[in-house]
Amino acid sequence: MSSFASQRRFALATLSAAILTAASQGASAQLVCNEVTTETLNVIGVRVTSAQPVAATDALPAYCSIDAVTAERVGLDGKDYAVRFQMNLPDDWNGDFVHQFNGGLDGSVSAATGPLLGGNRERTALGLGYAVLSSDAGHSGNANPQAGLAGAAQFGFDPEARSYYGYKTVEVLTPIAKQMIHNFYGNDPHYSYGVGCSNGGRHGMVAASRLGDAYDGFLLGAPGFNLPKAAVQLAMDVQLLDSINGDVRTSLTQEDRLLVASAVLHACDSLDGLEDSLVSDTAACQATFNIDNYVCPVGETENCVDPQKAEVLKGIYAGPKDRKGGSLYSDWSWDAGIAGSNWSFWRVNSGVPFWDNYPLIGIMGASGLAQVFETPPASVGPTGDDLVDYLLDFDVENGGRLINARHGKFHESAMAFMTPPDVDNPKMKKFQRGGGKMIIFHGVSDPIFSYNDTVSWYNRLDENYKGEANHFVKLYPVPGMNHCSGGPATDDFDLFTRLVDWVESGDEPQAVTASIAEGNGERFSDWSPVRTRKLCPYPQVAVYDGSGDPESAESFTCQ
Repeated sequence: MSSFASQRRFALATLSAAILTAASQGASAQLVCNEVTTETLNVIGVRVTSAQPVAATDALPAYCSIDAVTAERVGLDGKDYAVRFQMNLPDDWNGDFVHQFNGGLDGSVSAATGPLLGGNRERTALGLGYAVLSSDAGHSGNANPQAGLAGAAQFGFDPEARSYYGYKTVEVLTPIAKQMIHNFYGNDPHYSYGVGCSNGGRHGMVAASRLGDAYDGFLLGAPGFNLPKAAVQLAMDVQLLDSINGDVRTSLTQEDRLLVASAVLHACDSLDGLEDSLVSDTAACQATFNIDNYVCPVGETENCVDPQKAEVLKGIYAGPKDRKGGSLYSDWSWDAGIAGSNWSFWRVNSGVPFWDNYPLIGIMGASGLAQVFETPPASVGPTGDDLVDYLLDFDVENGGRLINARHGKFHESAMAFMTPPDVDNPKMKKFQRGGGKMIIFHGVSDPIFSYNDTVSWYNRLDENYKGEANHFVKLYPVPGMNHCSGGPATDDFDLFTRLVDWVESGDEPQAVTASIAEGNGERFSDWSPVRTRKLCPYPQVAVYDGSGDPESAESFTCQ
């Protein structure tokens, strides 16, 4: 380790220790929101920019909303950086804390309400009385408007900003949040939780490995813990899709995706004991389904999959490979959720106007891959065309070297600052020994992060704990679901309550009932709008009992 890195880690550890010491000696009476200032809050290294009481609404209780800044500095790129965050402290506090991990490239402070994930948009931690923290992960997403669509990721030219995005923001803010709670209420939080999906899920996975016993529980959806590898997949996907007709946006139409979904259902729908346009037994389906069986014979084009498009999908679902044929990310599970609009929104964007009508992942992913995950960072132009051209020219077979590289002032590779330190051999020893609990859910048809990658991670963890990882980590696959929610799926479920019961009462979660989220109009035509299903902890599968109401979760058992 370089002397610079050693000094930096020592300073961080010293700051954390000072914050925790101050927390134990802080105020003993609750502060008044209107009187909260940098001086009255008295948190080392924190500057309060605003504090205001917010009146209760139908969805949220009355609370004190504090906006603040810490870790202010000038980067090696000459730009100003800081960690900006919001802490919402309810008047009627339940005594606990939720760290809201945000997604994407971060870069802005999302309202600290603590969404509790799944397709239900109304269920929040703040609404339940938790103190909630949200941050921008140490950089501003609109720091350089002249950079256009690439601007959100230009923080990647500063190595320290990369580290803050990857892991350091959570390390810095965790003790700060606990001190703020102590100094505001006069009491420490009883329990601390982390909640997030996508990159937010990655933040949680990293925190569980790096911070150990700082959190009691995590609820994490679609965790992108191998995000740099998934970005390499993205480049390959764009190249393959572009090969169909020279335009990613029209490469796979809705009709194409419905044909593939129908083929998957034809092969796999009955494997769980009921033909219900939902594939519950994902593992059995992968062993059964072969897209080649549904390819159009020569001279036919109706009710079959175009041969060229089938080959492209086979390449996508196999995942990227290096020059020796080694995997650079993961394979993917065939599932009927490919018909979901969210799948298209991220991968193809067929007919959805957004950022020059390019697929969202092609824009966000390209700027991140070029400027944050490639080392040294590559400059890209400001337009959607520039970013897609970068992906079309990207050397996929060499991608593994680029995301593992260190160069000059960039002392950490993308894989080092973005992933849990034990990602390839997961143990999370301090978290497990401290009694921590984690619940992960992942849509089987997630188009951004492979469900199979999460299963592989869980299987390695389970092997390390001799088949007993389920005593502190549960994985819930969601058949048909796309990224974090949506798709032809029962995507409304309350896993947070199960997590809390597990952490605080020792009630180990088993089957969880899920329904179709309000606003999710993507159910297949033969579904009842009030359909419910059981989500089963991996590797169990929801199996129909053979006689009950086929639209009710009560007619299924986890086997």
